[in-house]
Amino acid sequence: MSKGKLAKFADMERYENVFQYPFSVVEQVPFEMKGRWREMYFHNDNPIVLELGCGKGEYAVGLARMFPDVNFIGVDIKGARMWTGATQALAEGLKNVAFLRTNIEIIDRFFGEGEVQEIWLTFSDPQMKNVRKRLTGTAFMERYRRFLVDGGIIHVKTDSNFLFTYTTYMVEHNHLPLLFRTEDLYHAIDIDDDTRRILSIRTYYESQWIERGKDIRYMKFRLPHGGPLEESGREIPVDDYRSYRRQGRSGVEMRK
Repeated sequence: MSKGKLAKFADMERYENVFQYPFSVVEQVPFEMKGRWREMYFHNDNPIVLELGCGKGEYAVGLARMFPDVNFIGVDIKGARMWTGATQALAEGLKNVAFLRTNIEIIDRFFGEGEVQEIWLTFSDPQMKNVRKRLTGTAFMERYRRFLVDGGIIHVKTDSNFLFTYTTYMVEHNHLPLLFRTEDLYHAIDIDDDTRRILSIRTYYESQWIERGKDIRYMKFRLPHGGPLEESGREIPVDDYRSYRRQGRSGVEMRK
């Protein structure tokens, strides 16, 4: 581990806007703010929006600047990356953004029923080999239902055709209300000005994909609470540039 990382972790331990509860910790230390984020941290009644897999926190911080009457929480397990957004938020005095360092697999342990209004999934790992690890998979959608308001909005922004196609099939198969969808975000002509302003925030990885000529895809849909969620079972071509020299396999084959 580099000296830079050690210094960042030391900073994170004293940052008032960072809460560190990886799986190894939360098993032994209860999270007292579950269901009480507004009361105990934000000290307001404003909506709460999560960015899951926030990386350097570009979206969490960028959205907090744009919407001072909304509370944002960036979630990731990578503390050295999260340090960037947490440090910036403190430097700018942003009181409506916080960071939670934990495993997203246990995200429902940190938020109470109906506590969250929206979720952003920005450039999530497509997890082409394991459907249960996909942040847009039905297993995670069931987790989100435990704390997202009924009909809450989920935003998906990705460079991965595999993840985007998979999510499209999942939304269609389960009849989830689709609010917007585009396969080429920065050339779409039917985006309203407010949405375009939000989507103009670019993450570190997004800038890399754009430089490589990759199309950026975006969709948003509602997640009602009622009814079981099912996988579509449809085959999806893998992303060649993310296949790590493995033989191309379908989404169905990878789930076996």
